[in-house]
Amino acid sequence: MAEARGRFGAETERVENGLLAFLRRTEAHLEHLQMARLDAQNRALEEELGPTVAALRSAAADLAVVRADANESRATLRRALDHCSEAYTFLLRFRGMESSMDLLKGRHELCLGKLLLYELRAALPALQEYWVLPDSMARLPALETRQVGVDVPVGIRRVERESGRSAYSLYVPENYSARREWPLIVCLHGGYSRDDDYLLTWLRAAKSRGFMLLAPKSIRETWSAIRLPGIPPEPSLDRRSIRAMLEEVWNRYAVDRRRVYLTGFSDGGIFTYVLGLAYADLFAGIAPVAGRIHPAVESIIERGQGKDLPILMVHGARDPIFAVEQTRRTHAALRNRSYDVHYTELPDWGHAYPYSINETIVLPWFEGLPPKSPPPVA
Repeated sequence: MAEARGRFGAETERVENGLLAFLRRTEAHLEHLQMARLDAQNRALEEELGPTVAALRSAAADLAVVRADANESRATLRRALDHCSEAYTFLLRFRGMESSMDLLKGRHELCLGKLLLYELRAALPALQEYWVLPDSMARLPALETRQVGVDVPVGIRRVERESGRSAYSLYVPENYSARREWPLIVCLHGGYSRDDDYLLTWLRAAKSRGFMLLAPKSIRETWSAIRLPGIPPEPSLDRRSIRAMLEEVWNRYAVDRRRVYLTGFSDGGIFTYVLGLAYADLFAGIAPVAGRIHPAVESIIERGQGKDLPILMVHGARDPIFAVEQTRRTHAALRNRSYDVHYTELPDWGHAYPYSINETIVLPWFEGLPPKSPPPVA
């Protein structure tokens, strides 16, 4: 670590603890946003992080000074600090639904900053604990060790859009080896959001527990089952797109096809039902978070398709977007039709990014499911 840090110089030690505090506090802010308390939450964020952000901005200015020994890592860190600073600015501008673009911009700037910091993680040892779950910190060297003979990309990468499918982000554990098969979580972003942004809500869990992540980008601004102004819903668009992504990943990596899981947040939770029940043979379990049942799956449910597919519904009692009463009714209706459905209601949660929910509720549930039985031989 000392050698890696030497690429920057000793001055970066001053910003690492500030960055760690910033990342943790903004993450907590994004997970616990509630419209009724937004003014108070913004004031608390400003009071707690104002001095920290000022120090990070000062450090970014120092890093921008041209030095004889300047290097690419120094410039990357400066860009990361700039993105974090912009994220803070946009998050404080978010005052409600009328300024929702500020929230989306804030999340995206934070995403860009985190992706750059993840690239630099070996040189920023104080941030190491941010990238894994607490009980995996002792195993971090093994998790980061690239295996001999691996000739496929590992870590985080984004694959751009092509004919037949949208773009997607992929995480392959750094210690990946084709000598064994790896479970895969497909995680669907919320409306008007991004794949790389939502992938980061799952990164710690996947890195710590040895899961691959596939985070698709919707073809439109949100998933194609959801009506947009002037554009009718067409669920098959994103279903085909995600199926094509899966085929690409399966063909290149050693994925355990018996342990492929599906989850999504908000509009991504809606599409988790649409995709999961339509392709129930592909998944060992699905977990819609803060979503709702879509009319596109009503006929599927009436036919009883996917009855054996384990479903975990997670919803906040304070959700102002999709009322919790609707989710309760959906749970009861699925249970009455003999679906394998489980429900977790969070009394103090609203409709916000589910970092700890993914890690402490959805991930353990996935891990506790049996592998999917292979299809019968014809």
